[in-house]
Amino acid sequence: MNDKPYYEESNKARLTTWVLGQMMRGAGYAAIVVVGAGLFLYALYGVSLLLPPESKEAPSPYGVLEQPLIRAMV
Repeated sequence: MNDKPYYEESNKARLTTWVLGQMMRGAGYAAIVVVGAGLFLYALYGVSLLLPPESKEAPSPYGVLEQPLIRAMV
């Protein structure tokens, strides 16, 4: 081990500690965002379970786009 007190550490060691701390902070922020998105999706799924089954049988809102094109005879 190093017998130097912590306040006499080298610039390289201090910079390494700072960089690793910044990376850990960023990883923590990313984890919060991912967990938050997962909780939001889980809440949406929970709400969908409360809806009646008839609400899931509605026709597609894209029905007009799914119709085949009819060519006009000229």
